[in-house]
Amino acid sequence: MPEILIATDSDRVAQHVEAALGGADTTFVRCTSGKAVLAAVGVHRPDLALLDLQMGNMGGMATCMALRNEHSGGRLPAVPVVMLLDRTADVFLARRSGAEGWLVKPLDALRLRRAATAVRAGGTYTDASMEPAPAEPATGESAGTAAVAAG
Repeated sequence: MPEILIATDSDRVAQHVEAALGGADTTFVRCTSGKAVLAAVGVHRPDLALLDLQMGNMGGMATCMALRNEHSGGRLPAVPVVMLLDRTADVFLARRSGAEGWLVKPLDALRLRRAATAVRAGGTYTDASMEPAPAEPATGESAGTAAVAAG
């Protein structure tokens, strides 16, 4: 039975995650502060942690880094993390924290399920909407003109 830890002080975010990832065989543990996450991981040993970037006095980045530190010291089990970000500029923080995946809000069920599935399977997940846009041709020509000139 999968157990998912949700760390957010937003009832709306927690409800959205539970609706998207819930099922008859899934249980959820909710923490409303980063400090509570460390204790909850020790007790529940969740299969996945979803950490909201902005919460109380210890947000998602600090919480993820603390989880990584506690695991490296042998005090907590490894827990795959998906960060829930507020804006695209926060992707840098998710990368630096050691999270296996991240999504930028607003959340939707499809992206939440894809991220949870990929990360729980040992992979990574980056929000497709965060992929860099294709570069413009260096000559200043439009992409269509550059393709014709090259062909």
